[in-house]
Amino acid sequence: MLQQIEKLLKKKKKLAIGLMSGTSLDGMDAALLEIEGSSFDTKVNFMEFLTLPYDNELRSILMNTVMGDDGGSRLICALNFLIGDIASSACIELCKKAGIQAQEIDFIGSHGQTIYHLNESIPLAGRMIRGTLQIGEAAIIAERLGTVTVSDFRVRDMAAGGQGAPLVPYTEYLLYRKEKKTIALQNIGGIGNITLLPASCKAEDVLAFDTGPGNMIIDAGAHYLLGKSMDDEGRHAAKGKVHQGLLDFMFAFDEDYLEQLPPKSTGRERYNDSYMKKMLEKAKEEGLSPEDILATFTRYTAETIHLGIKQFCTPLPEELYVSGGGLQNKTLMKDIKELLGSCNVRSGDDLGIPAEAKEAVAFAILANEAIHGLHNNSPSATGASKPVIMGKISF
Repeated sequence: MLQQIEKLLKKKKKLAIGLMSGTSLDGMDAALLEIEGSSFDTKVNFMEFLTLPYDNELRSILMNTVMGDDGGSRLICALNFLIGDIASSACIELCKKAGIQAQEIDFIGSHGQTIYHLNESIPLAGRMIRGTLQIGEAAIIAERLGTVTVSDFRVRDMAAGGQGAPLVPYTEYLLYRKEKKTIALQNIGGIGNITLLPASCKAEDVLAFDTGPGNMIIDAGAHYLLGKSMDDEGRHAAKGKVHQGLLDFMFAFDEDYLEQLPPKSTGRERYNDSYMKKMLEKAKEEGLSPEDILATFTRYTAETIHLGIKQFCTPLPEELYVSGGGLQNKTLMKDIKELLGSCNVRSGDDLGIPAEAKEAVAFAILANEAIHGLHNNSPSATGASKPVIMGKISF
């Protein structure tokens, strides 16, 4: 095993795959890249990307499980191996798309699928316990691809007192920091998260936190109101009007999180079925149309991003680069640009790596750091007591 790592470390350039399945539960993202060096000397050549979609049955099972409503030990055991198998298939399909052999891959970094993220302690068997669980068995990936696989990153940061999230900011610091300009990177997946990189920043200057819901409540609204998985390009929201009463109700409901100082993270443990029922009941009381509700949900996501920047980002960013599925929502992007005013809102594509691939790329970089024995968390973002090496290595 050590010989495999030593062989990897001797290679100047390495072919790697990064895997990510996020809170939107829409599929397994896989990014192929060539990595040279490590830490501040990291250089990335992006090569190819794909998403292997989850079918409706699997998405429904995952949704029920992550909500905490379903999923005994038997089901989670099976899902762990199933997601590992899907991740392996995504790697193989990616290699075919890129025209290379799977045997050419030097290593894989896999985030897995978060089943539950418990960042606040609960009493359990006489102790106060926090935790996080990502599934997608790395041994399956290592076996099918025949290569080193690094996985299960979040737990090490939590063991050091951190929230286990967000993890991408460390890689953003390595790749995107600028000497003379303060920039921010906003990912809008199921949850919205932002990274602030002040001009000429050091690692300890990086600020990152979850701004609140991303596409999660918009997608849920589209599901309940329209029977669709999403509001494609924000078309239905564009036909509606933002309702201030519902918007105020949403802010009041989330005040405890929105006012909380970073580091902080959130997810489906907050924006779950119970949350949606309360919001939709309020909308029904106000007599709102589906279009008005979606317009308000969309505006709320934009408003939470604006609020997070206004309250916590010092200095204010000159540019905001947006990635994730929210980038495709034209109504959401219009709202963000309107709220941020003089800040130049741009596509994450402008950073040199396709916005849709950014998080998958990040986990290949985190894996590369782990293989080199280097710290790869960002304590200023997660709240960890110290820098640690995240990731478990499967051979």
